[in-house]
Amino acid sequence: MNADSRRGNVTTLGRETTADGVLEGLDLSGRTMVVTGASGGLGEETARSLAAHGATVVMASRRPEAIDDATDRILADHPDADVHPVQLDLASLSSVEAAARAIVARHPRIDVLINSAGVMCAPFGHTADGFETHFGINHLGHFALTCRLLPALLAAEGARVVTVTSAAHSISDVDLDDPGFSATEYDEWVAYGRSKTANALFTVELDRRLGDRGLLAFSVHPGTVMTDLYRHTTPELLADAAERSRARADADGGDSGLFLKTPEQGAATQVWAAVAEELAAHGGAYLADCQLAVEGANPSGPGYLPYAVDPVRAARLWALSEDLAVVGCGP
Repeated sequence: MNADSRRGNVTTLGRETTADGVLEGLDLSGRTMVVTGASGGLGEETARSLAAHGATVVMASRRPEAIDDATDRILADHPDADVHPVQLDLASLSSVEAAARAIVARHPRIDVLINSAGVMCAPFGHTADGFETHFGINHLGHFALTCRLLPALLAAEGARVVTVTSAAHSISDVDLDDPGFSATEYDEWVAYGRSKTANALFTVELDRRLGDRGLLAFSVHPGTVMTDLYRHTTPELLADAAERSRARADADGGDSGLFLKTPEQGAATQVWAAVAEELAAHGGAYLADCQLAVEGANPSGPGYLPYAVDPVRAARLWALSEDLAVVGCGP
C-alpha cells in the first residue's frame, strides 16, 4: 500500500510529519535495512521506527557501548524488534571494510541503506586515513560503505540508498582540487557545507550508474534538529549559521526556514525516502519535508542549489572518491 492510497495525496506530508506517521499502516517484515549513526538522534529514531514496523534493522555506530544502549532502548519499547548492532567508524576505511564484511556475512540481501551519520563544525582535523574530517566522515566513509555493500544491495532487486545531506550545502560547493583545505583557509561551516554538497552529488551519480539495475538513490535534508550533531557548535558558530540563513532567505524572498524539528519529525524524510512507492520514478532526487525539493528555492525552505545535483561535478567527485577511498564502486 503506498502513501498516496493511505493519505489520498502525498502533499498531506510535510515538515511536521513524523517517521511513525510516514510508516502508519505499513508492514516492513522481511525487509533488511542498514542505518548508520544509529546510536542516537535521527539515526536512532530512524532505526526505531523501521524496526517498530517489522523491518530487520542493522544499527551501525562508532561507539560499541552507545549502540548497545540504543539497541536496548528500542527493545525496551519494542521487545519483538529485530535489531542488530554493528561497530562502524566512518573515520577509518579499514573499519568501514570490516563493518561491511560483517553486515554482508549476516545479511546477503539489503533492501535499504540509510547513510545518516555525520559530523558538523568539527575543529580542523583528519580521519585515520588523512582526509579532512567532514569530507572523510560525511562523504568518503559513506561512499566506501555503500560501495562495499553494493553486492547485497543489488541482490535485493529494488534496493534504495538514502544519504542525509543538509540545507548547509548552500554554504559551499565541493572543492575537487582542494578537498582537504591544503590551500584554503579552514572554515567549519564551509567544511560541513562541502561535505553535504558531496552527499547530494554522490546520490546523483550513484543513481545514474545503477538506476538501470533497480537501485534507487535519494539525498535528504532532514531539517534543523538539535541532536548531538551540534556538539561542536559554539554560540558564535550558531550565530553565523543564523545570519547565513537570513541572507539566503532575503535572496530568495522567503522566510529563513529555521523551523526546529523533533527527532521524530527529522527522521521522517529519510524514512519516507526508504519506503515511499511514489518515489520510484524520482531516483537521484533531493528530498526535504517529505517532498521533492525545488531547485533554486531557499535550501532551508525546502529547496536546493543547482550545483548540488550537477551531473558533471557528480561524475568528477565519484572518480576522485574512488581514487581516495581505494575502492571500486559499480560500473
